[in-house]
Amino acid sequence: MRIAVDFDGTIVEHKYPSIGKEKPFAVETLKQLSADGHELILWTVRSGDLLHEAVKWCAERGLKFYAVNSNKPQGSLFASNPNGSPKVSADLFIDDSNLGGIPDWGEIYALVSGKEKAMKHRRSHRSHRSWFSRLLGKKR
Repeated sequence: MRIAVDFDGTIVEHKYPSIGKEKPFAVETLKQLSADGHELILWTVRSGDLLHEAVKWCAERGLKFYAVNSNKPQGSLFASNPNGSPKVSADLFIDDSNLGGIPDWGEIYALVSGKEKAMKHRRSHRSHRSWFSRLLGKKR
């Protein structure tokens, strides 16, 4: 699965443009997701030197990304678009701006680990009701 992960407020506490303290278990969880075969994309508003600092911070902790602010493999962003933060395509986005906030990293790992099975099940048992109707428990 391809997973896009925000930096500020998600991997580290939100102290932009500085780098905040690591969120408990963030790096450890992301490294395990990568070891499990998931492709991680660093997906952040940071650009230029601030982006390089975030990538370096992660690398110093052993966290490497498939891509950075891009769907292309690592390194392509810096050569082709050093000041941009293009929209990326991913199966899952982990971001502190999610509706309801961000769960702790243990819960994220549990959800992602079961996500592939749930996605296959959902595809084979699609309902004709909208996700919003299902969320509110209303029938059409």
